[in-house]
Amino acid sequence: MSDKLRYAIRVTGRVQGVGFRYSAYRRAQDTGITGYVKNLPDGSVQIEAEGSKDQLDTFVEWCRKGPGLSYVESVIVDPFPPARYKEFRIYY
Repeated sequence: MSDKLRYAIRVTGRVQGVGFRYSAYRRAQDTGITGYVKNLPDGSVQIEAEGSKDQLDTFVEWCRKGPGLSYVESVIVDPFPPARYKEFRIYY
């Protein structure tokens, strides 16, 4: 689909050990986004999210807040061509 976009999102702050990945998974499911989320060794979270601009904008807004126990310092978003993900996954 030509209306799909893909964002590479990097979230920094207190985002590991607070349920961020699982909450991102649930939010992606609710929003209809495909892609993945994973923790990085430096303590940040990496997300590849694919969907419409409206879906992605809604998802990025959620990333700026995160789940209840998290503290988000920054969210960096880089656009890329779609990768045609079929589902949203959590990588461990």
